[in-house]
Amino acid sequence: MHSVLYIYFASMLQKLLFLIVPFLIISCQQPPERNCTDFKNGEFSFTTEINGEQKTTTFTRNGDLEVDFFEGKQDSSSVRWINDCEYVLKNLNPKNKAEEKSIHIKILTTSDSSYTFEYNAIGEKRKFRGTAIKTH
Repeated sequence: MHSVLYIYFASMLQKLLFLIVPFLIISCQQPPERNCTDFKNGEFSFTTEINGEQKTTTFTRNGDLEVDFFEGKQDSSSVRWINDCEYVLKNLNPKNKAEEKSIHIKILTTSDSSYTFEYNAIGEKRKFRGTAIKTH
């Protein structure tokens, strides 16, 4: 009886280790890099697809002001940082109802020259992702 219990225990321990080891390996990976403060100010570009066509906007963010340049037009937004990696943009000169909605932006990962972010209009559930490249 004693050897049967030992074999049963050894078998259970082996199965348990088989489940725990992959979990430990996955959980010990480095979290994504997020040096968000490197991207609070600067000049950036962002490309996205609109109606099947790639469109690029450039923007300059300095302190609490962001100035966007898109298709020859300039627009300004106030920037309110929630924490080092999240901020809210509010268009200073909205031309329609859609532009009146503030945009919540969350930086998910950073590299030396870019950051990946998630954004949505405040109050909207649908979120989008993009990557901004720091040009200066």
